[in-house]
Amino acid sequence: MAWAPDRPAAPGRATGRNGATGTTALEVLRALESGPRGLTEAEADARLARHGENAFPGRRPDPWPRRFARSLRDPFTAVLLSLGLVSAALAAWGTACVIAVLVTVSCVLRATGEHRADRSAAALRELVATTATVRRRPAEPDAPVTRELPVEQLVPGDVVLLAPGDLVPADLRLLRTTGLTVHEAALTGESAPAAKGTAGDLCLQGSSVVSGSATGVVVATGADTVLSGALPQDRGPRLPGPFDRSVNGIAWTLVRFMLLTAPLVLVASALLRGRGLETLPFAVAVAVGLTPEMLPVVVTTALARGAALLARGGEVIVRRLPALHDLGAVDVLCVDKTGTLTQDRPVFDRAVDPEGRDDPAVLHWAAVAALWALHLAELPAPDALDEALLDADEERGSGADGVEGVAALPCGPGRRIASALVRVPGGYAPGGCETSGPEPALPGNVRMLTGARGPVGTYVLVVKGAAEDVLERCTRVADGADGSGPASGRPFGPEDRARLAARADALAESGLRVLAVAVAERPASTGPYAPEDERELTLAGFVGLRDALAPTAAEALTVLAGRGVAVKVLTGDHPGTAARACRELGLDPGEPLTAARIDAAGDAELARLAARTTVFARCAPEHKARVVHALRTAGHTTGFLGDGVNDLAALRAADVGICPRDGVPVAREAADVVLASKDLTALGRAVATGRRSTGHIAAYLRITLSSNLGNVIAMLTAGLLLPFLPMLPAQVLVQNLCFDAAQLSLAYDHPAATVHERPTVLRPRALFRFMTAFGLLNAAADLATFGVLALTLRSAGSTGGQAAFHAGWFTENLLTQALVMLLLRAGRDAAERRAPLPVRLATTGLAVVGLLLPLSPLGPALGMTALPPLYYGLMAVVLSLYGTALAVARKKART
Repeated sequence: MAWAPDRPAAPGRATGRNGATGTTALEVLRALESGPRGLTEAEADARLARHGENAFPGRRPDPWPRRFARSLRDPFTAVLLSLGLVSAALAAWGTACVIAVLVTVSCVLRATGEHRADRSAAALRELVATTATVRRRPAEPDAPVTRELPVEQLVPGDVVLLAPGDLVPADLRLLRTTGLTVHEAALTGESAPAAKGTAGDLCLQGSSVVSGSATGVVVATGADTVLSGALPQDRGPRLPGPFDRSVNGIAWTLVRFMLLTAPLVLVASALLRGRGLETLPFAVAVAVGLTPEMLPVVVTTALARGAALLARGGEVIVRRLPALHDLGAVDVLCVDKTGTLTQDRPVFDRAVDPEGRDDPAVLHWAAVAALWALHLAELPAPDALDEALLDADEERGSGADGVEGVAALPCGPGRRIASALVRVPGGYAPGGCETSGPEPALPGNVRMLTGARGPVGTYVLVVKGAAEDVLERCTRVADGADGSGPASGRPFGPEDRARLAARADALAESGLRVLAVAVAERPASTGPYAPEDERELTLAGFVGLRDALAPTAAEALTVLAGRGVAVKVLTGDHPGTAARACRELGLDPGEPLTAARIDAAGDAELARLAARTTVFARCAPEHKARVVHALRTAGHTTGFLGDGVNDLAALRAADVGICPRDGVPVAREAADVVLASKDLTALGRAVATGRRSTGHIAAYLRITLSSNLGNVIAMLTAGLLLPFLPMLPAQVLVQNLCFDAAQLSLAYDHPAATVHERPTVLRPRALFRFMTAFGLLNAAADLATFGVLALTLRSAGSTGGQAAFHAGWFTENLLTQALVMLLLRAGRDAAERRAPLPVRLATTGLAVVGLLLPLSPLGPALGMTALPPLYYGLMAVVLSLYGTALAVARKKART
């Protein structure tokens, strides 16, 4: 007779949105007006029309026009629109048209980049399972037919069949199970598979089948599933990230300057020169001159180019363009351990005897139990722990097939041990010695299972499982084993039991998942073996397993550390397990902080603790979110990498939410950045790309703001000293347009060698200090140009003299701006490395326009005329002195 398993437990009961408390599986079938044979096709179609598709109600991609309209809310874009409206009101149609073009180009680039990112993210949905095995009937009297259906067509009442490797397509109430275990890390964060051995248990969407098979009825689809309900509907406004804070700070500072500059020009002109509203267009032009008109375009171009490079390599998808800047600014990265740093797959670490000495025989007996529990209990596939034991025993060269299985009892709900009754060829006594004497009679059912025709060998009961459950069944402890058979053992008492339990706890504290292994010799029996026979065992030892690390996790952490990013691990696992994984990855775990300590700490104390803690263990979703929030309030730019429903709150709380491609759909929808590659080193490359893009934006701001400030100071000064306007509004606009167009090439500049070494963020205060210092240098060059023009022009007050003055200043402005681009690009000296081709072409074009436009037919139309040759010689001297002063000042600023 076979070794009889426990009787099936009573149908499980569950609570939740997809079933009332206390309902059995049969009651659920009746409530759903379904049955074990499934729905008819007509009824399924009617329910599909009533309930809708079984699709995750995630963030629907906004249509392109809505993205375009949303781009208008950018601070600089709003400033430009305001200036454009003022220009239109003053009939300065040229200025208004150019501003409209700039705003349109910027919004088109941003909307297109985000639309492309959403399309790439949508393509990731094709990488997950899209079909389910369903039992339906063509019509009421017909026999049920099992076939594959798209998961979107599942409806409540459908009967679904599950097999190893399947993703659970909806919330199911199980009707029948055979050795079913499911991986629920995406929902709970627990890395160990959960047993679902009772009919009536719930199996939730987002989990995956590890082993076994099952039949279940769909009780919830689409927005009604637990997975969809895990995301709060009322999300509230998200806190602004580093990009938004930086850009808003710069924008509002410039707005204040502009609001001050225009009235200042008008009042000064009226008081000193007696001019009236005729200077209003010039005042608007000065305000436009102070504004980095191309900033929205340059920012969008730099970020979109970086995002496109990452997406082109198939590694990273940036769903929100500003998130690329924020990724480069991250100085603390919080990661979930399960599924990110580890593979959710245990591997064998060690096997020890009761005294803690390495003993391969313990592994062998554990593998024997795993193998025959798999075959004789009719499990369709081993669970992850058994698979690791079998692989390790096979690598050791022992192999668990040296014995013959007789019967087995697997793990199950409420049962944390598995047993196998095996026959050892040749017969072994407890001490490993061969038996002598007549062999016991072998029951007929054992002969049938083993294929034996007579009683041969010794029967050994092998039990493995949770340490405390195995220890309570042991009465003896092995005092030595040679690997050939069960240990002879010696009796042990309560003190020994406590000592052995402490040894198992110590192994668990070291980060291992611990199984105890016990053996006992059993005589042949005429009755069936049952759980009651799992007694009076001899403890053989303990087996420790650890989580398999993600292949590229160690390299990724090394790269991030080298780039100034501190990594913190937030997990629901045991502190020892998390600490061990960190040590194996080369990350010092320090002293782990548990959820209980997090709950006891106030916000201020938690911020201090979070700054010096690396591992946060036993964390629920709210703990993860609180730690992330504490790091942000302490001034850190924080990213969070997670893949499960239990990571949603932390993904939303972080400055940048990051999700691997195989994360659950709700996590991918909530993330700002999706890792399309399983290679974690892609995250380091994404950080580098974000810093490079931010470096390009910062270079543009340094160059344009310092140059614009210098020009505005010079124009204000000249406007008070000269009897005419120093530059006409059209000339200001053309100059700015040429300069800003040339600066688009900065998106293709090589970054400084140190840009990848530390987090990069746009800092308004540092930017304005730079702007003030170099703006004064630029103003000095402009004032020197006034002196040159005074020497070379005899009649500056005449109409021809005014046109020549305008032409001379226009030429000098574009030449100095080209020089600024070469010397201040990406924060490096010109001698450090040759500028890339796009920058060289742009600066050359800028210089050519400055020299030739006043001489071209367009010169007179813009109010400019040709200059005497002496001017160009003196201008070369001014430019040489200005370039030298720039280089010296930049070198001092860097040191």
